[in-house]
Amino acid sequence: MADRQLRALRELAHTLGVAVEYRDGLGRQVTVAPDTLVAVCAALGAEIARPADAAEALRARRRAVEPVSPVVVAWDGRLTTPPDPVATSGAVLTLEDGSELPCAWSDGGLAVDAILPFGYHRADVEIGGHHRRSTVVSAPVRSWSRPGHEPRWGVAAHLAALRSSRSRALGDLADLKPVAAWLGPLGGHVLSVLPLLPTFNDAPPEPSPYSPVSRLFWSELILDLGPAHRPTPASASLDVGQAAAEVWAVLADRPLDEGVPVDAELARYARFRGAQARLGRGWMGWPEPQRSGRLDPADVDAAVERFHLVAQIEARRQLADLGAHFDRSGVGLGLDLAVGVHPDGYDPWSRPELFAPGVSVGAPPDAGFPDGQDWGFPPVLPAASRAEGHRYLAATVAHQAAAADVLRIDHIMAMSRLYWIPHGADRADGTYVGYPAEELFAVLALESHRNRCELVGENLGTVPEQIDSAMARHEIPGTFLAQFEAAETTTPRPPSRHQVAMIGTHDTPTFAGWLAGSDIDERVSTGLLRAEDGPAARAARADAVAALAAAVGADPADPSAFLDLVLVWLAGSESRLVVVWIEDLWLEPRAVNLPGTASAQRANWQRPMAKLLDDVVDDEEVMSRLELIDAARRRNG
Repeated sequence: MADRQLRALRELAHTLGVAVEYRDGLGRQVTVAPDTLVAVCAALGAEIARPADAAEALRARRRAVEPVSPVVVAWDGRLTTPPDPVATSGAVLTLEDGSELPCAWSDGGLAVDAILPFGYHRADVEIGGHHRRSTVVSAPVRSWSRPGHEPRWGVAAHLAALRSSRSRALGDLADLKPVAAWLGPLGGHVLSVLPLLPTFNDAPPEPSPYSPVSRLFWSELILDLGPAHRPTPASASLDVGQAAAEVWAVLADRPLDEGVPVDAELARYARFRGAQARLGRGWMGWPEPQRSGRLDPADVDAAVERFHLVAQIEARRQLADLGAHFDRSGVGLGLDLAVGVHPDGYDPWSRPELFAPGVSVGAPPDAGFPDGQDWGFPPVLPAASRAEGHRYLAATVAHQAAAADVLRIDHIMAMSRLYWIPHGADRADGTYVGYPAEELFAVLALESHRNRCELVGENLGTVPEQIDSAMARHEIPGTFLAQFEAAETTTPRPPSRHQVAMIGTHDTPTFAGWLAGSDIDERVSTGLLRAEDGPAARAARADAVAALAAAVGADPADPSAFLDLVLVWLAGSESRLVVVWIEDLWLEPRAVNLPGTASAQRANWQRPMAKLLDDVVDDEEVMSRLELIDAARRRNG
């Protein structure tokens, strides 16, 4: 390749926000291959098929640059850019309520002589005889937080695995009520669950809550079936197909309540699910015009369509009822915003212009995944998101924040950059694409306030400095994992007040599994870790266990006492919120998930809890651990 072609390609990539070099999770400096740059630039809309096309694509990109930014942020309602008397063009600002304010647009940006109310406003600008439109996001600098500084604590669980003697195939919303009633008197503040979003449940099932059909709706599997509920004996594996059949049997013949309004988005979602029942799950293989969004009655299974309408309306009702129950118990509901959506899902079908073709999101190689990760979902196009004023992101956040007291933002680094992998390329042959972090954090902060919901950022792994500084500025606490802290330093320090503290998450081994190194054995057996690298990984784990034991004054040979001391260490810290994975309370050895493995390798998300809730709430050892946490939190308050 000629040097001038490579220079043009790298400049084009830079212009599009594509990294031409980056440091991976192993600390190596990576120079991105030309083939990767071509594929990613093409996915971003550049007219390029080979490096020789880069120069013309770059010229076209420069010609297409708009003089008006598609999104403007007004922090705390202030647009501080003064108008330039020479460059000012005519503009009008239309607020969310329909009222108008005079404003001005200059080369420096938008200016208005007023403090704007919080919300999404519209600026219409006339420049050179051409009309341009911009979304103004007026947002508070600080995300919402509840008054006071009481040190709080809570429990986290995977709802499907959270079964009681009343449960059917999976745990449902009714199973959360006794847990909240149990935690409240013990002093607990939060019960957090993994995403409650819809998944594909028919064969082949894809039960991962982080690969949803949509980030705008609820899973029908979470529904309490009321009088029609029939308990299902516990089994060794969670059967989402059986759970789906149970819900269908109850709701399929239930008429749609004509008194409940059906919004346009819900109607389209239900129609899409009905079309999948008739045309197949993979909408990208549908014929035109169905693939492009046009569905006629003949394309849709009407019974399936009605089922999803009824299920979503019922889910909304039950979640509102659950929120009222939680309020009475004094316990808040924690939810989780998944970073992506299944490529066969509703969101990419309904918004094809918003999602990048030919690429998927993942992560470069790191110590846990030496070959990198491919998470399989399509990334949102930064420019397309800006063009629509980030409405999709706002809707996904609002959907869950409206039902939650605390919302965890999965992989919050996505506000700044995502690792894109061209289809057909190795996981290590991707690169980072930048996102408009200031604008996206403005959406997060605004929706946090509108819904009176606290945010938590999952900032684990390789974190750009921009993310850390933005989280600090907007007062979004990060995530502290005792397992990670022990692996990264020989003298682990307790979490700060800017972090939510945990031992591990759904993506890490349980505490007992971490001590035993059973996850290392699993990673070797499933091919995630080369066998020759196993001894080094086990040695590193032994060092981490020893470091954490020294920090808390524990004997690693006594896992039960070690766990108690770690919990007290976390609970006695300055962390504003300490959360314990419920299964750690009885030293469950096997994790619910092993990231990077396919269902054929490991039955992720399909293991029920070893203990029924009926037994958990009466377990003296579990109770004593929660009392230890509460006592340490109170002392720290």
